[in-house]
Amino acid sequence: MIFGSKENFEHIKLKHEKDFISALKGNRLVALSEKDKLEGRFTRIDQIQWSEKEVVTGWLRGMDFPVRLARQIFTNKDGSNGILYLTCSKLDSKWDEITTIYQKRWKVEVFHKSLKSNAALAKSPARHIVSQSNHIFASIIAVFKMERLKISNNLNHFALRSKLYLKAIKAAFSELQLLKAA
Repeated sequence: MIFGSKENFEHIKLKHEKDFISALKGNRLVALSEKDKLEGRFTRIDQIQWSEKEVVTGWLRGMDFPVRLARQIFTNKDGSNGILYLTCSKLDSKWDEITTIYQKRWKVEVFHKSLKSNAALAKSPARHIVSQSNHIFASIIAVFKMERLKISNNLNHFALRSKLYLKAIKAAFSELQLLKAA
């Protein structure tokens, strides 16, 4: 999971005058009033008590502008509960808006992870711009093809990759056995 930094938040909000939504680590320090901020009274976000669908306004430590804070509780595949802390620079944002937009953004994170892990985007030995561009393009095409296979086979990208590797290893082992017998 990618967490936002003070520098990125300020760059987006102050330099580009755009809004952001980002995940926060539970140990991030926040002041719930401007008075607390000015007096240096900050609390860890995971120690603040507020209901799940409530959004609070606060100041992240080291930042000069207020943000909205949301907490989303979810159930993991193993049945345990997880908590996701989100921040948003748009001060009139509601809980539903923040969490819905973040979920859409999360699909982009999954795409990037698959690009790096399953299509070897970062492993190109190319040194020339044209070769690097071709490698990036081929990686993107590979992930789109994996997405089509994911839909038709009901398996995620990592399961597909494992299945392909297993078949390749079996084929290589069969060929090795033929060569040994000859």
